[in-house]
Amino acid sequence: MYSSESSSQSPQLKDETKVTLEYQLDEYDEYSNNLHQRDIKKINSMNKNSIDIESATNDDIESYLSKQSGEAAVFEDTKINWFTKFAASLDAEGNGIEPIPDEQKTDSSLINAASMWFSANMVLPSYSLGILGTAVYGLNFGQAAMVIIFFNIMGLLSVAYFSIFGAQLSMRQMILSRFLIGNVTARIYSIINTIACGGWGIVNTVAAAQLLNMVNIGSGHNAPLWAGCLIIVGATVMVSFFGYRVIHVYEKYSWIPNFAVFLVIIARLKKSGQYEEGPWTGGRTTAGNVLTFGCTVYGFAAGWTTYAADYTVYMPKSTNKYKIFFSLVAGLAFPLFFTQLIGAASGTGVIKNTDWADLYNKNGTGGLTYAILVKDSLHGFGQFCCVLLAMSTVSNNIPNMYTISMSVPAIWSKLNKIPRVIWTLAANAVVLGISIPACYYFTEFMQYFMDSIGYYLSIYVAMSLSEHFIYRKGRFESYVVEDWNNPKKLPIGYAGTAGLIVGAFGVALGMVQGYWKGEIGRLIGENGGDIGFELGLSWSFIIYNIIRPFELKYCGR
Repeated sequence: MYSSESSSQSPQLKDETKVTLEYQLDEYDEYSNNLHQRDIKKINSMNKNSIDIESATNDDIESYLSKQSGEAAVFEDTKINWFTKFAASLDAEGNGIEPIPDEQKTDSSLINAASMWFSANMVLPSYSLGILGTAVYGLNFGQAAMVIIFFNIMGLLSVAYFSIFGAQLSMRQMILSRFLIGNVTARIYSIINTIACGGWGIVNTVAAAQLLNMVNIGSGHNAPLWAGCLIIVGATVMVSFFGYRVIHVYEKYSWIPNFAVFLVIIARLKKSGQYEEGPWTGGRTTAGNVLTFGCTVYGFAAGWTTYAADYTVYMPKSTNKYKIFFSLVAGLAFPLFFTQLIGAASGTGVIKNTDWADLYNKNGTGGLTYAILVKDSLHGFGQFCCVLLAMSTVSNNIPNMYTISMSVPAIWSKLNKIPRVIWTLAANAVVLGISIPACYYFTEFMQYFMDSIGYYLSIYVAMSLSEHFIYRKGRFESYVVEDWNNPKKLPIGYAGTAGLIVGAFGVALGMVQGYWKGEIGRLIGENGGDIGFELGLSWSFIIYNIIRPFELKYCGR
C-alpha cells in the first residue's frame, strides 16, 4: 500500500527512470557495438576478409564461429596444427586418450582382436624367453614345458579380461585405470607404463639387431648393430604412426612368415639330433629355478595387461563379452605356448653342443638361432630365415610404441594437447637413440632393468580386479565414463597408492635377480627362487582392500 506522499512524487521518478534507462541503453549499444567489431576483427585476423564489417550481423558472427569451432583449438600452435593436418591426410588415427564416441566404434571383428596378440607373441622375444628355462635355469624340457603352460595361463587371463573393458567403456587402459586404482595411482602407473613400453622396445630392438648382425658374418658384409637397430625402429614407425586400424591390419598377417620360420627351426632341431629331454630333477634348488623361470614367463604374458583396452576401444559395446574374452585367450595362448616350447627345446642343445653354447654365450638368442639355422645347416636359406625372425620383433614393438602414445598424455592432461602421432614418433626416436649404445655397452643392464619393472603388473592386476569385482560388483554400468578427466569425481587413489608401495616392498623381499636377491627369495634353494610377483600381488591385494572401504566412506569415491 503506497502513501499519498509517494504517489505525488511518482511522475518525477518516472522521468528520472526514463533518463537513466535511456543512458544505460546507449551505453549498452556502444558496448555491444565494440564487441561486435572486436569479434569481426578476431575472425578476420584468423582468416582474412572472412566477414564484411559493414554488413555483418550478430547472427553472421555466431554462425561463423560455430562453423570454425573445430579448428579454433589449434590456432594457438600452427606447427602442431600443420602436423595434425598432415597426419590426417595420410589417414593416421587422430584420436588421443579421450573415450571413443559410439559412432566410431565400428571394428566388430573378433579376428582382429585375437590376431593382434597372436602376431605380437609369435616373435623372437617370446622364443628367447623359452630358451632360458633349459639353457639358463637348468630345467629339463618337460619341467620347462609345464612352467611355460601354467604361468602363461596365469598371465594372459588378465590381458583377455581387460580387453572387454575397451569395448564396453571405450577408454584406453591407462584412463580406465583412473577408475580402477584411483586418479593419482593411475598417473603413477602411466609413468611406469611409459618406461616399460620404451624399455621393452629397446630390449627387443637390441635382440633383433644382434641376430641381423649374425647374417653374413663371415663375409665381412654383415649389418652393423646400429644398422640393425635402425631397420627395426624404422619398420616399427611405418606401422605405429598410422594407429589402430593399420596396426590391426598389419598384425592380422605378420604372424605368417614368423610361423613358417619356427616350423623350420623345429625341423632343423629334429634333424640335428641336438635336442634331448634331459633328466628329471627335484629338490629345493629345482623348485627355486621353477619359481624364477615362472616369474619371468608370467611377466611376459601379463605384460600386455596395461595395454589391453587400447586395442579393443573401437569395438562396439554390443560385442559379446565372452567371445572377446575367449578369442583373446586363444590369440594369446597359442603363440606363447608355441614359441616358448620351441625355445625350451632349442635351449637343450646349448647343454649338449659346446659350439651352440659358445654362440649362445657370445651372441645370445641370435647366436643360438644362427647355430640352428645356418651353421652346418641351411646356409643361405637359413640366413634368410634369420632375417625374417629378426623382423618379427616389429610385431612385438608396435604395441609398445602405440601404447606409449596413450600413456604419456595420461600422466598430465596438458600433454594430451600434443597429437598421438608426435608421441609415437618421439618414442621411436628415444628407442633408437638408446638401443644403439645399448647394443655395445649395456645390453645386460637393460635386460635386468626390464625384468625388474615387470613386477608391477601383478600389483596392478590385484588392485584393479579388487575394485571391479568387490566394490563395483563386476558391473560396467558403475563406471561414469564422462568423469574420465574430472578429478573431483574420480577415486583419489589412497588405497591404490598404499597398495603399490606395500606391494613393492613385497616384490623387493621376494625377487631374485642377478643384481639383487630378496631376504625371502634367497632362502629357496641354492640359487634362490623368485616369488616377487606372488608377494607383490598378495600384499597389494590385502592393503588395497583394507584401505579402500575407508576411502569410500570418508571421500565418497
